[in-house]
Amino acid sequence: MITLDGVCKSFDDGATFAVQRLSLHVEQGELLVLLGASGCGKTTTLKLINRLIEPSDGRIEIGGEDVRSLDPIRLRRRIGYIFQGIGLFPHMTIAQNVGIVPRLLGWKKTDIDSRIDELLSLVGLPPEEFRDRQPRALSGGQQQRVGVARALAARPRALLMDEPFGALDPITRDELQGDFKRLHDEMGLTAVMVTHDMTEALLMADRIAVMQDGRLVGLGTPHELITNPPHEYVKTLMTMPKRQADEVEAIAQGS
Repeated sequence: MITLDGVCKSFDDGATFAVQRLSLHVEQGELLVLLGASGCGKTTTLKLINRLIEPSDGRIEIGGEDVRSLDPIRLRRRIGYIFQGIGLFPHMTIAQNVGIVPRLLGWKKTDIDSRIDELLSLVGLPPEEFRDRQPRALSGGQQQRVGVARALAARPRALLMDEPFGALDPITRDELQGDFKRLHDEMGLTAVMVTHDMTEALLMADRIAVMQDGRLVGLGTPHELITNPPHEYVKTLMTMPKRQADEVEAIAQGS
């Protein structure tokens, strides 16, 4: 579904690289997590996929089409994008926010209204209660749910997610992670998600791509990376959740 072949990105004419010779393939219906420390190239990779920035070298395809052959605005309307800041339009109602891309694509009003109600229900926001509200009247978790609904509104071919739950409190974050995973599985979404949260990556991903200094240093299922880490950095990351769990267990035991 999404293929990156030898993709590079430099912001200083090749003196340094934010992404270096990155090759990845995301299968239809797969949730791939890009994992790594801040500055490793995760978000840059995400922006390369939907042409918010252009690669210095390499090729990116979605559904077999080279993204460089597509109009970038039309491309982005075919790809859902969810990010930590949510970015709802404050002067629009919830319904207007969710329906903005279908409107831009020329959908019929009846189809837009039906899709808005369908998606608000899917993300746990009853449309009769929420469609006419303003974003400021919603909690952070509710706003993030609207962001998910908006990203799915035009039935995108792929979904890109940049730290989508990072700004939420732990309880809301856990709830939304579970709800999104359910939606992903039920709808067969193809998604690429950026996170630096190890536990989030392990619990949500079908596969994890570990990046360090712009390079891919590990790729596999959570089980594969935990049991057979291919790189010392991957090994360090994978031991973290277990160590933290052991420390919590020791506290619970009064140690």
